[in-house]
Amino acid sequence: MPPISVHEYLSNVVKYPAKPVCVVYGDDAFLRSCAVRNLRNQVLAAEDAEFAQCRFDGDSTKLDFKEVRRELQTTAMFGGGLRVVRVDDADTFISKNRAELEGYAAKPSSQAILILQVKSFPSTTKLYKLLTATGLLIDAKMLSEKEMPGWVVRWSKERYQTPCEKVAAEMIVERIGMEHGSGLLDQELAKLSLMVTDPKKGITPELVEQGVGSWRTRTVFEMLDLALAGKTAAAVRQLNALVSAGEDPIGILAPISSTLRKLAAATELILDAERQGRKMTVRSALEKAGVKSFVLGKTEEQLRSLGRHRGTKLSQWLLQLDFDLKGDSRSEKRLLLETFIIKLSATKLREGI
Repeated sequence: MPPISVHEYLSNVVKYPAKPVCVVYGDDAFLRSCAVRNLRNQVLAAEDAEFAQCRFDGDSTKLDFKEVRRELQTTAMFGGGLRVVRVDDADTFISKNRAELEGYAAKPSSQAILILQVKSFPSTTKLYKLLTATGLLIDAKMLSEKEMPGWVVRWSKERYQTPCEKVAAEMIVERIGMEHGSGLLDQELAKLSLMVTDPKKGITPELVEQGVGSWRTRTVFEMLDLALAGKTAAAVRQLNALVSAGEDPIGILAPISSTLRKLAAATELILDAERQGRKMTVRSALEKAGVKSFVLGKTEEQLRSLGRHRGTKLSQWLLQLDFDLKGDSRSEKRLLLETFIIKLSATKLREGI
């Protein structure tokens, strides 16, 4: 059977029973773990089924296929007669034991289910082609930022039986970010589902405004808003508060980079249109750059205030600051970030767009 997406699998687990060899692969660690847990539960339904599971660390240099095979051939005393043998972080394990795994895939044990959890599983390998015929392949690829709000709406309904408005989902993704895949988004949905007071409305933008984002997240974006409004002293005070609370400047830069890159992209779109003799509005440019509808008004004002001169320099500034914070500069990290905030906010540098 061809690979299936993890979203299809989790939405209809019964339709895809576990095969003798299952591979869950992709860059979204949270969804990989959800798929593995469901596979295990499919096979080991009894209360004492945990005793019929064996887990290995595939990243261990000491692990070889002989040890895994021994477990695969051991008769289960619990769990309905089948064993589940899991190899987590199995990329190295597969590379070292590819020939043995190919042989096993062609003639697997009838007493066990082998689950391999990996980040990458190339379709060009013989093992991949064998398992498309005899195994179950589940692709846990991370969704794009554009696709993620739709996933949030579906996941909230399926996992927490809570409706979530589309705009609220967009706000959650915007605030939490994409760096950690679906895991942090799931945590926020779990929290928000408990905060819902009207089950029919479910998760609303007002609820997200109230409940999403830590003190650090809110303070970081408040700092950015103050800087883009030209309130230099207040923005620097927020920065100092974050650093004093133990936040690393690299961690502070990460969440604001996404917003600033969209401002840079919108600036380039406007200038490119002008070079071609066309006129593009600031709002249209921001929409094309991926700015969400619920922050368009505020972001349009920020870009106008920032000006085209600095808008064209944002990408270069962000790249250099990232290098400097990671060791290219001997200056104190807090001072590097403070200088960047001043560049954003200094009123004498402003030139309308």
